[in-house]
Amino acid sequence: MSDDLFNLHVGYVRFKNPIALAPMAGIADSAFANKHADDAGLVILGAFNLDEGSMKVASELAARGRKEFISDEPMEFIKQEIRAVTSGSAVAVNVRSTTLGPLIEAAKLVKEEGAILELNAHCRQPEMLDAGLGEALLQDLPRLSEWIRAIKETGVVLSVKVRANIVDDVQLARIIDKAGADIIHVDAMLEGFGTDLDAIMTYRDSTRKFLIGNNSVTDFADAKDMFSWGADMVSAARGVLEDPELIRKLVESVTSYQQVIGWYNAPKHVCSSGDFRGLAFCCMPVKPCPVHEKFRKLGYTAEEFARTKFEFAKGTMLEFGQDTCFGSLVWCCKVTKPCWIRDGALNTLDLSDAEYMKLKAQLAKYILDHAKIPVNES
Repeated sequence: MSDDLFNLHVGYVRFKNPIALAPMAGIADSAFANKHADDAGLVILGAFNLDEGSMKVASELAARGRKEFISDEPMEFIKQEIRAVTSGSAVAVNVRSTTLGPLIEAAKLVKEEGAILELNAHCRQPEMLDAGLGEALLQDLPRLSEWIRAIKETGVVLSVKVRANIVDDVQLARIIDKAGADIIHVDAMLEGFGTDLDAIMTYRDSTRKFLIGNNSVTDFADAKDMFSWGADMVSAARGVLEDPELIRKLVESVTSYQQVIGWYNAPKHVCSSGDFRGLAFCCMPVKPCPVHEKFRKLGYTAEEFARTKFEFAKGTMLEFGQDTCFGSLVWCCKVTKPCWIRDGALNTLDLSDAEYMKLKAQLAKYILDHAKIPVNES
């Protein structure tokens, strides 16, 4: 399968598809990834402990029976693990440290290996929180921001794994964005209620950084929900333990879906609580509806929004479709919503569903690129 089908990349890293193996302490190493995730676009190894403080906590947890990765030479261990992944998937390493120095050292090593460093701001065991590890970083946003900026000075592609609904997610997304991280990996957990898809959209509408959605992905329906609420990629963890073929099934399903639809993570319509990208599917703003509130957050007036869509459409196939509701496909909805008028126009123009949706994806980017108020400030 060609990487061009999805055309996903962040910095120097390319992903062959939008499915990832999530990190699992003491479990997700290179051997596990090679066995269960050789089809994945990204495998995230770890979590790995880098300094004396994190090693001490990991050893205490291991003594209680929790699985952990512990090494006297963590940098060499990480290098060996990255090189041992044989699938051709992009590789990330999820790391913990109570101090900044080892994170900088790991970042330099990981960059040399062409991999991604993922800062763990996610683990929540009491011992880790007491040591300032994992989720404790979410309670100290100045330190988190400082560490992100320092790590990014190495040039490494940096992901930050966070847990939703711990602090103000809009503020957290914007701080991570402005500090310079490349990827936000969100465990969209709502305590006692499972996956919080609203949290995925909150992050999507607060940043344009590459977004990985995580939590309870056990089949393609789960993944598809996360995609439609704004995730660029989804990661699976415990689901892989329950179904060793899960990653392969997800890759096969999303590949088939992309081939047919053309925009695998197309958003929900704005009138159905879709994110900013859903403006690509909105009707002309001639009557009161949620589209007005949405484009105003980006600094558009109704006239400017309409003009922006017309500007993009000019010279593309979206310019046509005079028999549609507003005389142009630029105002039409997504292909998964039944509409015989739109479909008739597509047939007349010999424009496939996938080609149409790819143009809509480009339109969404154009609308965001030309917003007066950037997403991370809207």
